[in-house]
Amino acid sequence: MQKRSRMEADIEADSRYARELEDLKALVELAEEDGDVAGELAAEAERLEQETRHTEIRMLLSGEHDASNAIVTIHPGAGGVDSQDWADMLVRMYLRWGERDGYKVKMLDYQPGDEAGIKSATFIVEGEFAYGYLTSESGVHRLVRISPFGAIGKRQTSFASVFVYPELDDKIEIQIDEKDLRIDTYRSSGAGGQHVNVTDSAVRITHLPTGIVVSCQNERSQIRNREVARQVLRSRLYELELSKKRQELQAVEDSKMDINFGSQIRSYVLHPYRMVKDHRTKFETSNADRVLDGDIEDFIYQFLVFRGVRP
Repeated sequence: MQKRSRMEADIEADSRYARELEDLKALVELAEEDGDVAGELAAEAERLEQETRHTEIRMLLSGEHDASNAIVTIHPGAGGVDSQDWADMLVRMYLRWGERDGYKVKMLDYQPGDEAGIKSATFIVEGEFAYGYLTSESGVHRLVRISPFGAIGKRQTSFASVFVYPELDDKIEIQIDEKDLRIDTYRSSGAGGQHVNVTDSAVRITHLPTGIVVSCQNERSQIRNREVARQVLRSRLYELELSKKRQELQAVEDSKMDINFGSQIRSYVLHPYRMVKDHRTKFETSNADRVLDGDIEDFIYQFLVFRGVRP
């Protein structure tokens, strides 16, 4: 039913764009006779361009799980407390992106840093094509800025990794042998209250054959934390198997790269100038503040085009 609904929406969009294009042609003819209509014509052309670009992005999302929800995990890398703060800035960027684009974002696990920032965070982005859009974000992100934590005026380079996995529904069979799991419980780091009980309710699951570790602490009970952690584990195991089947050796190697110099997919420079540049597509913008506030649509679009035209 979801697939049918998406197809019906695409067909309806095709018909709507055809009608709006005819209306735009009529507006062009009117503007040639009446110069006062030029402003309305420009505004309408810009609106239609933005809508068709959004549809173009949708057309580029043809992967098996592109329409799925996305599970995102963020870890700080080389750079100490600055990198932990940078990882937290990335969490905020994706939360703001989800808010801007109408996605529901639910935090599954949030481990605060000792001084600032985070040690790790895992959250799920719920909505159509969340995984397809966020595949552009998997990799190492590099930040250059004046450190707010070190010596005054010293420039600091920080790194954080972003990994994105599709959320799988119950129809996909992933066999998990209980003897391959080590399940640990620990005290939640939350403040307690209505949503989180500060008891030994947090759950960490280690899949011994692969070494994959997942955790969840933000649900109301240990049982729910265990269920959510197992779901995340299933998604990560599926992604691992998918990578093997597709023989994407380079992608597997990329996921193993150190989170430091030479392995970044995108750089965010806040000093001595301001620029965000994607090293895969070469797309860049000087409006770093807007990007860090969640406006990453252009980077997503450029990556999807880049991925679609690569040999």
